[in-house]
Amino acid sequence: MDKSYQPHDIEQRLYKHWEAQGYFKPQGDGEPYCIVIPPPNVTGTLHMGHAFQDTIMDALTRFHRMKGHRTLWQPGMDHAGIATQMVVERLLNNDGISKHDLGREKFVERVWSWKEESGGQIANQTRRLGASVDWSRDRFTMDEGLSEAVRKVFVQLHDEGLIYRGKRLVNWDPVLHTALSDLEVLSADEDGHLWHFRYPLASGDGYLVVATTRPETMLGDSAVAVHPDDDRYKHLVGQELVLPIVERRIPVIADHYVEREFGTGCVKITPAHDFNDYEIGKRHDLPMYNVLTDDARMNDEVPEAYRGMDRFDARKAVVARFEALDLLDKVEDYVVKIPRGDRSNAVVEPYLTDQWYVKIEPLAKPAIEAVETGRIKFVPENWSKTYYDWMYNIQDWCISRQLWWGHRIPAWYDEDGNIFVGHSEDDVREKHDLGKRLLRQDNDVLDTWFSSALWPFSTMGWPEKTRELKEFYPGNVLVTGFDIIFFWVARMIMFGLKFMDEVPFREVYIHGLIRDQEGQKMSKTKGNVLDPIDLIDGIDLEALVEKRTRGMMQDHLAPKIEKATRKHFPEGIDQFGTDALRMTFASLATTGRDIRFDLGRIDGYKNFCNKLWNAARYVLMNTETPHDGEAEFSSADRWIKARLNQTTNDLHHHFKSYRLDLAAQSIYDFTWHEFCDWYLELSKPILQSDDVSPALQRGTRQTLIEVLEAVLRLLHPLMPFVTEEIWQQVSKRAGIAGDTIMLQPYPDVSDDSDDEAIADIEWVKQFILGIRQIRGEMDISPGKTLPVLLQGASDLDRQRAEEQVTLLRRVGRVESVTVLEDDEQPPAVATALLGEMRLLVPMKGLIDIDAERTRLTKQQDKASTDLKRSTAKLANENFVNNAPPEVVTQEKERVAEFERTLAQLSEQLEKLDELT
Repeated sequence: MDKSYQPHDIEQRLYKHWEAQGYFKPQGDGEPYCIVIPPPNVTGTLHMGHAFQDTIMDALTRFHRMKGHRTLWQPGMDHAGIATQMVVERLLNNDGISKHDLGREKFVERVWSWKEESGGQIANQTRRLGASVDWSRDRFTMDEGLSEAVRKVFVQLHDEGLIYRGKRLVNWDPVLHTALSDLEVLSADEDGHLWHFRYPLASGDGYLVVATTRPETMLGDSAVAVHPDDDRYKHLVGQELVLPIVERRIPVIADHYVEREFGTGCVKITPAHDFNDYEIGKRHDLPMYNVLTDDARMNDEVPEAYRGMDRFDARKAVVARFEALDLLDKVEDYVVKIPRGDRSNAVVEPYLTDQWYVKIEPLAKPAIEAVETGRIKFVPENWSKTYYDWMYNIQDWCISRQLWWGHRIPAWYDEDGNIFVGHSEDDVREKHDLGKRLLRQDNDVLDTWFSSALWPFSTMGWPEKTRELKEFYPGNVLVTGFDIIFFWVARMIMFGLKFMDEVPFREVYIHGLIRDQEGQKMSKTKGNVLDPIDLIDGIDLEALVEKRTRGMMQDHLAPKIEKATRKHFPEGIDQFGTDALRMTFASLATTGRDIRFDLGRIDGYKNFCNKLWNAARYVLMNTETPHDGEAEFSSADRWIKARLNQTTNDLHHHFKSYRLDLAAQSIYDFTWHEFCDWYLELSKPILQSDDVSPALQRGTRQTLIEVLEAVLRLLHPLMPFVTEEIWQQVSKRAGIAGDTIMLQPYPDVSDDSDDEAIADIEWVKQFILGIRQIRGEMDISPGKTLPVLLQGASDLDRQRAEEQVTLLRRVGRVESVTVLEDDEQPPAVATALLGEMRLLVPMKGLIDIDAERTRLTKQQDKASTDLKRSTAKLANENFVNNAPPEVVTQEKERVAEFERTLAQLSEQLEKLDELT
């Protein structure tokens, strides 16, 4: 093995070998285990969320593969309708071309060619993460097989009356010119105004005052509503008002929706431009005046002076006209909840238009029951409440989108507007005996989430009855973030039950979302975004800045992004390797909503990779190929094997309960602190002594190689590359046959326990740590051997001191161990505790007490001076108020450190006083 671990030299070489050998395909005849990947959007590159999620899924997949399961991790990508069309349209716009210049067919061809480029990049990034997906089964939601599944589902649901076309109010994105589902609309509070308008009574007997945050919509008002029990207005119900500007007569109606206490108790009703008004309009059979075009300009329904105006310009013009007519009662500042499209950021309009819908309630009922009865389990369980909250209040799903990229709706229209649904135009003609009648296909495409809802079974070949469907449906677990429980998880459950008569997966593991180390959302403009490949390979600062500002759609943001990037990563990003990144992600796989990613943590796991590498080099240098001969095992050998067994048991439990954070911590602690820090040191007195029997040395060599080999298998699901590279060397030494670690069995738990060995070595460890504590406190050289006196030793302490004397001498650098009798008084000593026993080290001849007191007093004086200086700074209001926050925080940390130092120095001086 090389002297140091170089991830760049081994990772891609190993992955190519694994893939070429077909190791990722289902192996053997064990119990099936299946995970379907949440298909990443084809719109670019993998981000930290993908890398985090892929680490979890790959760890589970590798674990179950090693457990002997016939394991499939199904890969693929999503066509991402709106997102992908936006990206390609922007690229065309940069060349001065619009999609309309190309036409639908040529535009879709352009998207396909862009998909090949982007999709290849995502696949390569997935490989760099070590993902052991079965690439031979790679799928794309627009593949012909998956498209056939989409058409079949649409046709069947339509035939059963569960898909219908209707004119209803939708969320309309005036930039993308498409309907959006409620889930694609993000609402946030923004500062706005509340305008109060006077609507005159047609009788001339006064007016009613209504309030609105969207004055331009009054041009489409159909009525004014009051509460039926509101005594102020009961006598006006049934009378008419004159709608200002439009001069249309509209009725005063009574409806329980109105809140009497809010405002004047009168509400303007605009059924074509407000969801609540739409329902009121249906109840009262009101006309619906659509006053907007699809790009949110005023249409021909409004008076001529306003036609063609942008909605916000029309807003100003309407307010100005009310003021001129002396019908503007008042204007108030008001916080308005503004809905924006999650892709375009445009203000969304409620808009009356023909769309396709899924009648969702019949599908939702069995999907709710599946979770209630335990057929599907959420992990953590509390996410089931989120699922129920949405499912019990679910609305019909608008599935049509006014886009060109996506699954085109399989519906055709004749010249009379009749609608025919089928698998193809030929199917429609045959099914409805249409002969040569002229037909045109619906221009809309399906919501991306419609095809994604079929993913667990369409990727397995449905509607054909394939072997894969029989073997791997339902899957074992879905791994996903909480942000798409509604978008995706619920819809997969509904469609799985409908078309497969079975849930799509048994468990749903919900993980949190990756944030930066301060808990902030990662974004380019904040400069805190991380590319997982940059963490793997490293990147210098200038290359990082260039990468983040290159080819930006919004050039004005480039300076801001450059400044933020230089602030967050002044030295660029170090090379950490895939295994260090994966262990970091595993350690963060907690049950929380937000997950803070800290570069300090990944640096720690890079050190862990190096620690493992160096431990393997030590083991290989001190062992030999297996040979016959009697082996005898020391208490240290027995201890490390017993602790390995306990750790193995912990890891089985943590994987089963999806606590990868605890699995990572458990194997890290065992490997670093017990195997490397202790066992390797405890092995040296046996291997390097001439007076130790060959059988005992053989036992230690055998233990070293066996424990290391087991550790590699335990670690492999989390750190596949470094474990494979080391295992290729270690397996030969251990006499294990096999081409790869990933197809070796995961270590099993033994029923045997060795409590005696565990107790003995824990005693040795505490003994040595006690002596090291004394060395540190008394500033005694680590290399100097020390005599040790035992005070209050029990019979068991005496026995252990005698049996473990070799380890105490060699590892603890102990010169001798003497047990004091009960009445025997020790000389001047330094003390440490081991249970009820005291470890005493005579100080005579070890230190010059006066010189040590002088040294410590000087340090104490310096720390006191530094503490006073920092305390004075923090007492200065000018400093606290004007210095950068990070400087003030740093000064507070300095104060805490000086206080800790002074406490330690006082304690050491007290110990010196005890010695005199």
